[in-house]
Amino acid sequence: MIARKIFTGARIFDGERFHDEKALIVTNGRVEAIVSCNGLPEGETISLAGGVLSAGFVDAQVNGGGGRMLNDEPSAASMYIIADGHRRFGTSALLPTLITDTADATAAAIEAAKDAVKTNRGVAGLHLEGPHLAPARKGAHLAELMRPVEDKDVKAFIRAREAIGTLLVTMAAEQVTVAQVRELSEAGIIISIGHSDCSSEAAEERFDAGVRGVTHLFNAMSQMGHRAPGLVGAAIDHPSTWCGIIADGHHVDPKVLRTALRAKRGQGKLFFVTDAMSLVGSEKDSFMLNGRTVRREKGGFCSKLVLSDGTLAGSDVDMASTIRYGVTYLDLTLAEALRMATLYPARFLRLDGYGHLSPGARADLVHLTDAIEVTATWIDGEAA
Repeated sequence: MIARKIFTGARIFDGERFHDEKALIVTNGRVEAIVSCNGLPEGETISLAGGVLSAGFVDAQVNGGGGRMLNDEPSAASMYIIADGHRRFGTSALLPTLITDTADATAAAIEAAKDAVKTNRGVAGLHLEGPHLAPARKGAHLAELMRPVEDKDVKAFIRAREAIGTLLVTMAAEQVTVAQVRELSEAGIIISIGHSDCSSEAAEERFDAGVRGVTHLFNAMSQMGHRAPGLVGAAIDHPSTWCGIIADGHHVDPKVLRTALRAKRGQGKLFFVTDAMSLVGSEKDSFMLNGRTVRREKGGFCSKLVLSDGTLAGSDVDMASTIRYGVTYLDLTLAEALRMATLYPARFLRLDGYGHLSPGARADLVHLTDAIEVTATWIDGEAA
């Protein structure tokens, strides 16, 4: 039986460009076409009062939401709570992210993701941010749990990728060899360098061996100097390397982000991540992270999250807010800001059918007002 929905009344952004005075036709949870509003087929009509209809947002780095951190309880139930917490802000697909933790917690997160990706509740894979990070760039992670990649880890990651589908692992260049990178990449694992104090040469060797991206560019990594480009310089200069950025007004100065947007080799290789913690979608003002209190400090574009010593501990930003930030402070057009939250992260994660509204794509949708506020989100054409 054909179930058809027809969305009218809003500008449609298909991931590449806008369509004015058109209708989006969705059939059985998939995009059928974008057509003229004249002579529409039969189906349930959803009339939108202006604004923009876009593919739902894709977030590759979400530590928590809805009052829950994945590290608190690495289970499928936690992943659903996190996804639900972000859906009201337009995110229809995300990777729950486990920050550096014990081997048992990592194993539990992998098992949970195997189940969560089989449902249609917004969990598109798993991101493991640690434990293979560099203590010198630990950020809010626990340095005592960090260690190099071993052969048993390589085998475990490959098994996990085969079961989950989309597995993103953030590693420091210092903690993984070029040979290990090549083996993991050839097995379909998406490797990102992050929390690393490496040289540009070490980073470039791993980029060429199969590392696909860099985790939260500028944060927790070796910076760019005029004779020592560091990880930042290597990431901006390497044409095939993707870079996630946190656009919340706290993690990176807007002048620096504007510079990176102008300088990055490789068109469309910068994309938004939230790096969100549990307070997004929650009314709480603090939470516990590995036994330490993280508190919300109000002020600026959005609140920031800090440990007692002032260290930033993830973000308090949602994806719709990053788009507003991009348009307001980063000189981005609305179209490019939307791509950085939809098309580009989907391409980075190799999520076919996500991040665009081409025929056959998933009907994961978000409706935004002209002020870039979310009014509704759909997953597979169903209100979510």
